[in-house]
Amino acid sequence: MSEFWLISAPGDKANLQAWERMNTVTSKSNLSSNSKFHIPDLKVGTLDALVGLSDELGKLDSFAESVIKKIAQYIGEVMEDSKDKVQENLLANGGRFCECVDLISYLTRFEWDMAKYPIKQPLKNISEALAKQVTQIETDLKTRSAAYNNIKGNLQSLEKKTVGNLLTRTLADIVHKEDFVLNSEYLITLLVVVPKSSYIQWQKTYESLSDMVVPRSTKMIAEDAEGGLFTVTLFRKVMDDFKAKARENRFMVREFYFDEKELKCEKEELMKLASDKKQQYVSTAHDGFSGVSYGAASHSEGITILLYLFSQGPLLRWLKVNFSEAFVAWIHVKALRVFVESVLRYGLPVNFQAMLLQPNRKSVKRLRDVLNVVFKHLDEVAAASIMDPGMDIPGLQLSNQEYYPYVYFKIDLSLLDCS
Repeated sequence: MSEFWLISAPGDKANLQAWERMNTVTSKSNLSSNSKFHIPDLKVGTLDALVGLSDELGKLDSFAESVIKKIAQYIGEVMEDSKDKVQENLLANGGRFCECVDLISYLTRFEWDMAKYPIKQPLKNISEALAKQVTQIETDLKTRSAAYNNIKGNLQSLEKKTVGNLLTRTLADIVHKEDFVLNSEYLITLLVVVPKSSYIQWQKTYESLSDMVVPRSTKMIAEDAEGGLFTVTLFRKVMDDFKAKARENRFMVREFYFDEKELKCEKEELMKLASDKKQQYVSTAHDGFSGVSYGAASHSEGITILLYLFSQGPLLRWLKVNFSEAFVAWIHVKALRVFVESVLRYGLPVNFQAMLLQPNRKSVKRLRDVLNVVFKHLDEVAAASIMDPGMDIPGLQLSNQEYYPYVYFKIDLSLLDCS
């Protein structure tokens, strides 16, 4: 289960009693997996300031989570051919960890990043630093994703020309100069799409479909599931008559004339996109595509190479790094919220124990009931309201379902399940 509950309760001098009571009753019945959540001694300031900060942190919490989900979703889009591996790319790096770790490991072993967020500064300064960091990540994401989508869209437009049947797809990677009679005042070579079931009929009749068809001038140069692409050479002046007779026999003449300059422009357009993309995203090729010369590849092969390099290039690296940055910032926001709400709820001097619970999927309701019993002495009214959802709690702005005798925040790591 990817849902966690971050809670806190007042502690004794050693902050052991709340932890031990909660851990004993929940572990004994296998209701949840628990760990202490370490929050450093932050600079409190005035209680009035904390009230305002509480609202700001709530908004920042939602914003940071939305940015994380956007990045996670975008990683999935970039890794479209490897979506089963997206989750293993959602990692976090911070605190004591020298390497990236999975999100659950980071969360359950959370340590405040003293270098990024010095605890001697006011809480509002820390909150503003976190907000600035997450906002910058979102801004950069919009810029990079727009550039990526533009190039990918252009590539996909060209890719559409390489798919479909022989009547509609581009022929740039199929036809060759030697297939045509070129630079003739009288002769022209046409391309005709013939259904597979009509191959024999074509061979028997193409010379007689009109006058002035060059005998034995046809050959098949390509084939797909529906039919074949044949050349035929004839005199220019009978071209319209030949097309009409061919259509009557279900032979479709492609409106295509071999033009080296036009084909060259089409290839250069794709190569330009490749160059633009390389400058923005790709520094080196990877794995099986290493050393591939795009000029030697067909349209479809070239697009496959380009999209592969997209997914392996600096864009994916940027997404992974900034997912980690945003996730780390988000968990620090959660820590700040627990600290602020605990001080507001339990008062000064600061003395509470933050705890992280991963509920057993089958025991969520039972866990909530047990926690209510363990901590009902902290807020009898709130505890009673859980048993009686119709009860109003004067002055409470949150819904009853979100308010408990203890401080509570949910952390949902199902970051790829959002729409």
